[in-house]
Amino acid sequence: MMLNLDDFPLSPKQIASIVEADARINLWHGAIRSGKTIASLIAFLYAVATAPRTGLILITGRTLDTIGRNIMEPLTDPGLSGALAKLIDWTPGAKTAVILGRTVHLVGANDRRAEGKIRGATVALVYCDEVSLLPKDFFRQLLGRLSVKGAKLLGTTNPDNPAHWLKKEFIDRGGELNLRSWHFGLDDNPSLDPQYVADLKQEYVGLWYRRFILGQWVQSEGAIYDMFDPNRHVVSTLPRIERWIADGIDYGTVNPFADVLVGLGADRKLYVVSEYRHDSRMQRKQMTDREYSAARRKWLAAVPHPHSTVVGVAPEWTVVDPSASSFIEQLHRDGVAGVTHADNAVLDGIRTVSSLLASEDLKIHESAVGLIDEMPGYSWDDTAAEAGEDKPIKENDHSCDGLRYAVRTTESLWRPYLPTRLEAAA
Repeated sequence: MMLNLDDFPLSPKQIASIVEADARINLWHGAIRSGKTIASLIAFLYAVATAPRTGLILITGRTLDTIGRNIMEPLTDPGLSGALAKLIDWTPGAKTAVILGRTVHLVGANDRRAEGKIRGATVALVYCDEVSLLPKDFFRQLLGRLSVKGAKLLGTTNPDNPAHWLKKEFIDRGGELNLRSWHFGLDDNPSLDPQYVADLKQEYVGLWYRRFILGQWVQSEGAIYDMFDPNRHVVSTLPRIERWIADGIDYGTVNPFADVLVGLGADRKLYVVSEYRHDSRMQRKQMTDREYSAARRKWLAAVPHPHSTVVGVAPEWTVVDPSASSFIEQLHRDGVAGVTHADNAVLDGIRTVSSLLASEDLKIHESAVGLIDEMPGYSWDDTAAEAGEDKPIKENDHSCDGLRYAVRTTESLWRPYLPTRLEAAA
């Protein structure tokens, strides 16, 4: 295979990682957009060309969709792999691809049951997208399958909790294992526009800045939205709302029911315009799904349009806690349009809201009292952090969850309108 590294705008660190990726386990970790994925994919192409003829070649990630987006689309982009793109045959959604004449199996691994997909397999080469998000049992099973002479694993990851199994049991033990790892910071990618780099550094704050800009493995602790400032984020007046994006619902019977209405303002910012809450303990009355649905309709029918005489709102989407199946069914019975299950990727949702708050692209109207009260106390669970997990404390989080559901699930709708181009971590 002819692949000239001079054809690519690579940094010395990227080139070194490609040339040195000859261990049994090879890991690229660090900041988003730091060039680790490009380097690892070029190393993977080299590895495919020289892989043992006995054994399977695998690419694995959380889902087939993420494998397609993060790995296969870049590999088939002539801008990355040049003329080699013509030697890669892949159809979106397919479970196999042909790369440099070798059949490559694409394996999604989103829970521990994925381990069964590779039991009994003999593997010559595997590429892992976002290793820290893979189930630990699956990763260990992968290593056990690399049994032929010269077999190896290549993988990338963003930083996570320093107590995460990947950090403690593998990266930190690099000197003891047949393992090489390379740490990348945002400034290690020479192909990025300087203004883009400056914007990213402004958009991420706190925990996310240290992980995704500096590439550090740091523990989550303290307030989740430590950038929240009522003086900056809470408003008494609203601009004209151009689009009523969504209401996000965190369903509760014993716990509070919270519904947060989000709109896109004429000033190209997101606004929490209004909020409905029912706390059955405080009000000493539990409500049925039918009663909640009726209360939601009554609330939305009374929401005024800022700078207009119009009253009543019909959000484009009603984003509901995915565990609230009976309430979702009730909304369908009541003819509510645009009902959808919330994207409940907790950390992704928190990171999106954090970035919006940091850039002041999200404002909250003073009438959303429940949300405003919850924001300062919404905190990381210290016990979970010590065990290597990033989880919020599950109390006084109902409106925060509703906001996260509404914002994260509808991101493709509102993001093009915002002047600040926030990037998803990858």
